[in-house]
Amino acid sequence: MPVSDAAIGVFDSGVGGLTVLRSLRERLPRERFVYLGDTARLPYGTKSPESIRRYSIQAAGILRARGIKCLVVACNTASAVALEALRERFAPLPLLGVLEPGAIAACRATRNGRIAVIATEGTVRGGAYQAAIRRCRPDAQVLARACPLFVALAEEGWTDDGIVEAVAHRYLDGLFHGDQAPDTLVLGCTHFPVFAPVLARLLGPGVTIVDSAGTTAEALAALLAGRGLQAAATATGGFSLLATDGAERFARVGSVFLGRAVAAADVELVDIAPPAA
Repeated sequence: MPVSDAAIGVFDSGVGGLTVLRSLRERLPRERFVYLGDTARLPYGTKSPESIRRYSIQAAGILRARGIKCLVVACNTASAVALEALRERFAPLPLLGVLEPGAIAACRATRNGRIAVIATEGTVRGGAYQAAIRRCRPDAQVLARACPLFVALAEEGWTDDGIVEAVAHRYLDGLFHGDQAPDTLVLGCTHFPVFAPVLARLLGPGVTIVDSAGTTAEALAALLAGRGLQAAATATGGFSLLATDGAERFARVGSVFLGRAVAAADVELVDIAPPAA
């Protein structure tokens, strides 16, 4: 089989990366995708950098064993902490993270140069988003806040109720006040786009909300074109879903993120493999 006919691997710590898969499929309908949610060990954002790198290498190893032609790290924490380790381990497999496209989109969106980033503890602690934004726009003022409860709420499927609004107020009220408030909010975790309607109501029309999924899809399209890896014009595309635990729960909550019904029978459970040799 030609390499261009192979699937594209996508992984996240749970179901949040399905928001990225959704955008990838919309942008690249002829491509085949295989998605892995490492639900047995989520969330990555509270783990040590060493654990995040180890988990990411193991997840990528499962996908590489399926003959993928490219890997999308649809997890901001893994993109922030493990991308270089993944490139070193799996070269020459093309790799793409979600962090850099999100940073570029934020710099394009901001009018006053003040950007807020909400993410997991691991992403905020490592400072990768702050650094990526300043590489794109050195004069940017970046405020970053860890919002770990959003991950738990998303994984429960609680996306638009009073609990979400109360948590959002607790996390964001201190960031968005006064004349020096940011005009752009980066959703620096793939679980967070499901809260965009609540956040938009809370923050109002003066704040642009940036989700890296769309810009990641554009970056992937460019990468495939540059490497000559696009699927054939006659290809029909599709996707398969893998999880390391809880197929029924993955299907139930994943349906919200993917925007279409997912049956538990369509989710293949896989063992957590040791690092690929």
